[in-house]
Amino acid sequence: MRAYILAFPEKRWENYTLPVADEPVVRLTEGRLLASKRIDEVITVVRKDKLRTYSLHVSNPLPVAARSRMEALLKALPGEPFFLAEGNMPLIMPFLVNYMTGLFYENEPEALMPVWKDGTAEVTHAVYEPDALEDAINAALAEGYRSLSRIIEFLDYEPLSIEELAKRNPKVTLSFFRVRNSFDVRFAAETLRNLQG
Repeated sequence: MRAYILAFPEKRWENYTLPVADEPVVRLTEGRLLASKRIDEVITVVRKDKLRTYSLHVSNPLPVAARSRMEALLKALPGEPFFLAEGNMPLIMPFLVNYMTGLFYENEPEALMPVWKDGTAEVTHAVYEPDALEDAINAALAEGYRSLSRIIEFLDYEPLSIEELAKRNPKVTLSFFRVRNSFDVRFAAETLRNLQG
């Protein structure tokens, strides 16, 4: 299965090249995905005007001209099911990616999405069937929605309880951690050291 990384900043403060332990966070995210046995290739969706920057950091940047993440994803959709992650998730757990892709192939839902107890779905840590996702994005855009998180209203997805998974392996929750500021950078660097040590 292919994995797609969305490294498509919408807000000025979003930076997917922020260094964590001397590596850009997007490169660490790519490395964690490639460490999953079921991921053969990682494609990174980037802003067309940032291609030069990202081509230094990731192996397969895919430049897209779009106004939002949702539009960018729509333009970059592959022809077969794929795992989607955001470019600032350097603690993605390869065992969780393997588990989710296996479950997806077993049940073949429109999407397989981890969900928190409060109902919040992790849309950028999920497995998607591209035709269903395309329909969901088009429906969300038609309704005037701009946020990618709104696609869940238009998808018949299979939820995966994060808390239930975390009972079996507490490291599961690290998979959803996003690097957004200097405190996050420190935590991510420390955690990566502990995971490798």
